[in-house]
Amino acid sequence: MGLRIIGAGFGRTGTQSLKQAIDVLGFGPCHHMYEVRSAPRQIQMWQAIAAGVPADWDAVFEGFFSQVDWPAAAYWRQISGHFSQAKVILSLRDPEQWYESMLQTIVPSATIGTEQDPDANGRAGSDIIRKVVLEGLFEGRIADRAYALERFARHRQEVVETIPPERLLVFDVREGWGPLCAFLNRPVPEAPFPSSNSVSEFRARKSYLAP
Repeated sequence: MGLRIIGAGFGRTGTQSLKQAIDVLGFGPCHHMYEVRSAPRQIQMWQAIAAGVPADWDAVFEGFFSQVDWPAAAYWRQISGHFSQAKVILSLRDPEQWYESMLQTIVPSATIGTEQDPDANGRAGSDIIRKVVLEGLFEGRIADRAYALERFARHRQEVVETIPPERLLVFDVREGWGPLCAFLNRPVPEAPFPSSNSVSEFRARKSYLAP
């Protein structure tokens, strides 16, 4: 099948809302961390990738037309090179808001969740994010605000400098349907742009996180 859309944006930049929007526009199924957590086959493949085994991207994304969110977004260079005709969306948000959201969601999920998530796939998924994102992408320094914000900014620069402009959309989900539909050559839906996976919604799904 092959990917037609690649999401290069970090988690907590509206990736779940973007996933839903992509599905509405007819580019689904869209691969997201929730798809990893819900599928043992995905867990096994991503455990191997997190351990340094070379990825078979065709196998990883079998059955998917699009991808957003971590862990895949951490490998945007490799994935965008492999699926060289796919368009790339770099989702962004205010850096300070992004960092505060990380501290309340992905950071505790990827640390506490590795031991306390009652679901085995959930524990494995948390461990994948811990290795790929917290220890890999952020080099174990996510608690260092200045470093994390610098890494966030550097990521934007790297994507913009790497992906040709005609292939790239730098996108804030607050912009709504307009830029996304223009980029993907789709009519604007009548339905409101999706908005989901707030901090409270994220934490409500994790029984081991305090409200």
